[in-house]
Amino acid sequence: MKRSTFVLPLMCLFFAVTLAYAVNKESISKNVDSIVAALDSGKAAASYAPDAFEPYAFIMQEDGKMLVHPSLTGENLMEKAPPVYQALMKANPEGVWVEYEWKGKTKHTYAKKTKTNLIVGSGY
Repeated sequence: MKRSTFVLPLMCLFFAVTLAYAVNKESISKNVDSIVAALDSGKAAASYAPDAFEPYAFIMQEDGKMLVHPSLTGENLMEKAPPVYQALMKANPEGVWVEYEWKGKTKHTYAKKTKTNLIVGSGY
């Protein structure tokens, strides 16, 4: 009986964390998809505030220039963080989850290309 008292709450915690993780990924991809759709319809990238979404979303040109980002707007990611840039270059029109290291932590980003080849991403 004591064992089930310990295992059951642990299993509940595991399932709660797993569900929160899945909802977070769904929310992230939905935000990115909506930004891409707006950009594809003619909305200007500069009209987005970097912190308009939680977690933040970014917009990058194919050459690495960050058009929208909370701290890197105007900087070139290809020069500043080549491994991150290379991971984000896997973005495609369907959207893809990529993984990379940033400041010692593994990051997971949903990245998607617009019709004009801008890369929109967000992650955790």
